[in-house]
Amino acid sequence: MAHPKRRHSKSRRNKRRTHYKLKVRPYYLDPVTQQPTLYHRVNLESGYYRGRKVMKGSEDNY
Repeated sequence: MAHPKRRHSKSRRNKRRTHYKLKVRPYYLDPVTQQPTLYHRVNLESGYYRGRKVMKGSEDNY
């Protein structure tokens, strides 16, 4: 098997990996508010995360 004679630099490694990024960020519809929400993010307006109330939202302050 071929082994590199010298270590590749970080910039050279990163240049090779530039094409691995996602094209569109995935989202889902929040089951409570029916708004598109990014995965692993709390909806700041309603305070819900995955259908559960986890914090006060901006709508709760009124």
